[in-house]
Amino acid sequence: MLKNMQKNGGILALSALLATALVALTHQVTASRIQEQEQKQLLQVLNQVIPKDNHDNELYKHCTLIQDQEHLGTSEPMPAYLATQADQPSGVAIEAIAPDGYNGAIKIIVGLDMTGTVTGVRVLAHQETPGLGDKIDTRITRWIDSFTGRKLNGEKDPRWAVRKDGGDFDQFTGATITPRAVVNAVKRVSLYFDAHGESLFTQPANCEGV
Repeated sequence: MLKNMQKNGGILALSALLATALVALTHQVTASRIQEQEQKQLLQVLNQVIPKDNHDNELYKHCTLIQDQEHLGTSEPMPAYLATQADQPSGVAIEAIAPDGYNGAIKIIVGLDMTGTVTGVRVLAHQETPGLGDKIDTRITRWIDSFTGRKLNGEKDPRWAVRKDGGDFDQFTGATITPRAVVNAVKRVSLYFDAHGESLFTQPANCEGV
């Protein structure tokens, strides 16, 4: 009887060990695939906000964390991806938060060249109302492309507002809060770049694991 119990216990222990090893291996393989997929998606977005012709480095490997609640919309460190061409600074893509979206925070990424001209903007995450505020998403409309090629002329530049507020950017029918939040967020990122753009390229690459 005791021998049978010991035998059965050994079998159960071995089964548990094998199951644990299988789960760990599955997690490792899955995590690796998820990370690879996330990296591909990040590269796709980065190449949309900083065109390939504007850089020859691997953007996701040249990333530094920056912190500025006033301009980035959050107290959390945010990634800034540094673009270079022939080892010279050529642009940057900065992640930021528009905290005042209609249904909460909107996460964006803004690409700028070294003159401060916007090379692209994309919305990374949002919870805006389908059919109204979700028009900031490129899967719905190309409204976000209206930033490309624009350059902020100081903090009081009147053009950087939705038309309802006297600016150049279209609002959405029945949804002014969402585009206003995004316009203001891109404006704040531009102001941040005007003040700190050059110094970003002296910062360490420290985004790994973020």
